[in-house]
Amino acid sequence: MGEEPRNVKDLLVEAKDASELMVDLAYAAVFFEEEKLAQEVERLEERMVDHLRRLRTMAMLAARSPEDAEGMAGVLWIAVAIERIGDAASDVARVVAAHLGIPDALRRDLRHADEMTARVKVREDASVIGRSLRELSLPTETGMWVMAIRSGMDWEFDPGPDDVLSEGDVLLARGPEEGVNLLRQLAGAPPLPEPPDDEVPPLSELDRAVDILVELKDLSEAAVGLAYSSLLFNNRALAAEVATLEARSDILHDELESWVLRAAPEARDPDELRGLLRLASASESMCDAARDMTWYVEHGEPLHPVVQMALEETEETSYETVVDADTPADGRTLKDLRLETETGMFVLAVQRGPRWIYRPRGPFMLKAGDRLIAVGPEDGADELDALCRAAEPAVEAT
Repeated sequence: MGEEPRNVKDLLVEAKDASELMVDLAYAAVFFEEEKLAQEVERLEERMVDHLRRLRTMAMLAARSPEDAEGMAGVLWIAVAIERIGDAASDVARVVAAHLGIPDALRRDLRHADEMTARVKVREDASVIGRSLRELSLPTETGMWVMAIRSGMDWEFDPGPDDVLSEGDVLLARGPEEGVNLLRQLAGAPPLPEPPDDEVPPLSELDRAVDILVELKDLSEAAVGLAYSSLLFNNRALAAEVATLEARSDILHDELESWVLRAAPEARDPDELRGLLRLASASESMCDAARDMTWYVEHGEPLHPVVQMALEETEETSYETVVDADTPADGRTLKDLRLETETGMFVLAVQRGPRWIYRPRGPFMLKAGDRLIAVGPEDGADELDALCRAAEPAVEAT
């Protein structure tokens, strides 16, 4: 996992990355009913807690004046919010560890969440064999992030850029639905079969509860991403959007509980309903933590510079850009641009005039002047700018 973090900034980076990986692995554990992934979430929680304990000690030692103490209080406030996100991920993973059960309808619906999880085996003669993750640049080429690699019976979680893929490796990755078949193609695997075009039966109470849960999952992940972006850019408008999402999560949670209670008579396994309620509560907790994280920005309070430095160094970074006129992005939809699979960047929000549109979908058309807030790999920022920004005029030599 590299060198041990040695200062407050490094510990904050490690804690944030660990909590985000916990969220991804926890939902992957639910999707695949994989206890090994749930166990890794628990291990990551122990590591995150250790990082945050050391961070608190260092922060107290670093405060040599009231001003230092006030600045470090903001760092500790954000650290607590990160810890709560990790705790919520652990609650998700415990649904698998406790064998609560998940309705089959949930796994079907998670295929169409904003980001989905895929498990792909590297086949014979695949183009990825013998190549490192750095060479493959999967996030910018396919939009997919590799969370773990299984070689034989051994898992490697959070693999690094120098990890080389071999025949028979199983990749656990997350990203947009359209990126899955791109990754499968590189791994020599056949494309996923198209879902059957059967007549859709009427929605049951359980179906409605499941649909709400998927929306709650998407909303909680968007809230966390927007919260980190609001800190990085010190943007009160983004913090206000997080507050809006958190309020919406409360409404969704109440609706889900109502539909679960209505579904009780038709449930074959009551534990499935307990699993839904546990997942909903965890997703709402993530939204609450995201809202807490933005308190300093929302109230115009200064943040210690170490927070911004830490957010700039995390594995998945926030980036903002503006759509210039007559660029490839101007007048085209996100779907036409294949923005996620072409750049690896996920658009969290678009500011158009005074209005914010969060989690824009594929049919959303970009226009000149739109301001985009996106998250993704560092090298994906250049790819995004290539679509959105006009080329700088050449400077003639004198």
